[in-house]
Amino acid sequence: MIKMQVIGNLGKDCVVNTVNGKNVINFTVAHTEKYRDSQGNQQEKTTWVDCAYWTDKTGIAQYLTKGKQVYAEGQPEARSFQRNDGTPGSSLSLRVREVQLLGGRGDSGGSVGGSYSQPGAAAISNSNIPTAGDVTEPIDDLPF
Repeated sequence: MIKMQVIGNLGKDCVVNTVNGKNVINFTVAHTEKYRDSQGNQQEKTTWVDCAYWTDKTGIAQYLTKGKQVYAEGQPEARSFQRNDGTPGSSLSLRVREVQLLGGRGDSGGSVGGSYSQPGAAAISNSNIPTAGDVTEPIDDLPF
């Protein structure tokens, strides 16, 4: 088995389809790599990966929106084709086994790892959590 992992941003909102009675979430992930060429000029190369996530758990689809950063893992498929103008082309697709939301544009705080809570969940208060200055125990007194 060949396994591929990709971290990147969604190029557009996902689309949920039903094929032969099974749900599939289709989305496209863009991974951009920055490098310097032989002349020292800054270059960028973007690789687009078409993803198909076959799952009954379509609740994640509402969070798979343009610009969000995701991690996707699964089995890759490379396809070659001929364009209408006769030139050869290729595409990279991924049959997703696992997808995780990492964050993206519009997330508050700019941190990786977006936090999503279920509707009706109670908010947790951080008022009882001590800060570093509140700790008075010696640091070298470890319990192990």
